[in-house]
Amino acid sequence: MKILVTGGAGFIGSHVTEAFLEAGHEVVVLDNFSSGRRENVPAGARLVERDIRDPELGGWLARERFEVIDHHAAQISVPASMKDPRLDAEVNLVGLVNLLEGGTLAGIRRFIYIGSGGAIYGDPETLPVDEDYPPRPLSPYATSKLAGELYLGYYARSRGLDWVSLRYANVYGPRQLPQGEAGVVSIFMQALSEDREVTIHRPPGMEGGGLRDYVFVGDCARANLLALGRGQGPYNIGTGQTTSTLELWRAIQEAAGKTGRHRLGNHRPGDARQSALDCARANDGLGWRPATGLPQGLAPTWAWHQGRRTQEGSQGA
Repeated sequence: MKILVTGGAGFIGSHVTEAFLEAGHEVVVLDNFSSGRRENVPAGARLVERDIRDPELGGWLARERFEVIDHHAAQISVPASMKDPRLDAEVNLVGLVNLLEGGTLAGIRRFIYIGSGGAIYGDPETLPVDEDYPPRPLSPYATSKLAGELYLGYYARSRGLDWVSLRYANVYGPRQLPQGEAGVVSIFMQALSEDREVTIHRPPGMEGGGLRDYVFVGDCARANLLALGRGQGPYNIGTGQTTSTLELWRAIQEAAGKTGRHRLGNHRPGDARQSALDCARANDGLGWRPATGLPQGLAPTWAWHQGRRTQEGSQGA
């Protein structure tokens, strides 16, 4: 099967690309390197440096004749989306429509979209939430991710597109960098490596910080592999378990065998107070369930961070 992975040089997209290659598929990675890294692209994948908003993209898609598009390229920062909603919409909606328009005209069979189970449900009153829980996005980022699914529904009705949306919880794992608005796991691990204090942002009444559902990147890659031939519509991809920010910080210290320092900070606008995903539909429709517990996922993630620091130190010497 010939597959296009947008954002395949990024943290999650590169793991997905690896899974596709290991399964024997032909994979082309499209990335503009706004956040992806060339060294993340696995050997065996063909790399094309291009932006998903490129108005000439449709012609290229027609020449390539992909069977599946797996769409990981996105603007992923909640604070950045609140600062610049226009840019968020340009990347997450205009870029998506560009792919859908060009892809469907080029005859793609299937579209795998990466949604956001950690953002679109807002602050749920009960946990875990399933896919039928009413969306209540608290940021332009969450809004654009939800709107993307509405566009997919339109293309399904008008052009017969088969599509799946994988609504990720909070993803962590090797290759997640701490720069910018990366996941809290990588930010905390970097701070612990450098003996810096971390901040536990606390919503009102939540002394341990917000509650999140942390899912390992390898489990997300497996969900994409399964979605190549199964499922239709949205599926939550998480664990259904909640971990407070303070609990996460303690778990990271345990995985590292090292003690760190923290301080308490205020709640950040746009952040949900709590989230956890019910993944029963993914089990039924995709045959997927999480396989990696938090301690089991943090150990290789810490090892990767330490290996990267050692490599950077040797290069700087």
